[in-house]
Amino acid sequence: MSSLLLEPLKDAIASYGEPMEVHTGEAWYNSGIVLMTTGQFQEAIASFDKVLEVEPDLYQVWYNQGIALGELRRHNQAIANWDKALQIKPNLHEAWYNRGIGLLYLRRYKEAINSYDQALKFKPDFYEAWNNRGIALTKLGSIEEAIASYDRALAVERDLDGARNNRGIAYGARNNRGIALGKLGRYDEALTSYDKALEIKPDRHEAWCNRGFVLYNLVRLNEAIASFDKALNIKRDLHEVWYNKACCYALQGNVEQALENLRQAINLSPDEYREKAKTDSDFDSIRDDERFQALIQEESDWEQGEIDEQEWLKAAATSSAFDFLKDPKEDIYTLADGKPFNDER
Repeated sequence: MSSLLLEPLKDAIASYGEPMEVHTGEAWYNSGIVLMTTGQFQEAIASFDKVLEVEPDLYQVWYNQGIALGELRRHNQAIANWDKALQIKPNLHEAWYNRGIGLLYLRRYKEAINSYDQALKFKPDFYEAWNNRGIALTKLGSIEEAIASYDRALAVERDLDGARNNRGIAYGARNNRGIALGKLGRYDEALTSYDKALEIKPDRHEAWCNRGFVLYNLVRLNEAIASFDKALNIKRDLHEVWYNKACCYALQGNVEQALENLRQAINLSPDEYREKAKTDSDFDSIRDDERFQALIQEESDWEQGEIDEQEWLKAAATSSAFDFLKDPKEDIYTLADGKPFNDER
């Protein structure tokens, strides 16, 4: 969401931090702003309602109450608030922009684009609007138009000399541009976009993950694995990254690593990756491996006895997880410890 609209009511606002003795419209407004800044959005909404009971034509109040509603994910109500603000002040570009965000959340992508277009009509250098417009276009499958939108966002960012407060949008536009280029199969260009995004924010696991997937598509598997590892160093529970690493290792013929990474993915999201691995051609080279077959079996299969004990023991015996048992130090029971017990009578 965009920031609060800190415009004065009637050109006179008291200090936000000072206690209010008299509950005038301005006092309720100030109270709402303070509550917003401390994350008390429901209470802020109630304060803004008090203002609107007295003065319903204040676009600042409708706008800021919309921000609070948006923070609570009450997107339809937030959009209605911004519509009220725009009825009073049609050129309020912040309201058009936030209206677009609400529509994006509701997956009403065409309407979101129209809102961003209105925001850009009143503020052509609104780089956030160019970026989000690109996201909506990508969702609609209008990839070339989306890339053009991201390019406009980046052009604005360059004109602003990449100021510190623009670094987020510079990262986002480059990452999103990479996604769009990848959808078109323009992997080399996508890789360049991700590299530039990571120059700005090297701690973003999404870009490392996306970069790895592009390298996978370019069949640069070692580099893809290295990129996926970067993502996992930042966030360990990325099940899709573990799975993608497993695919890379399987394509390389590295059976042990393929199985270990697939195991990690299945541990994090069992149903999704058991099902996916069953038909993924990346695993064709190891599909007949008993350990692979054991991994992709549903838990219910084990419970129902569809895999017999001998099959399980055979798979376990060849698993690297039990290599430690081959150590002579683990062989603690010998015939010297006593004769086997025989209960035959």
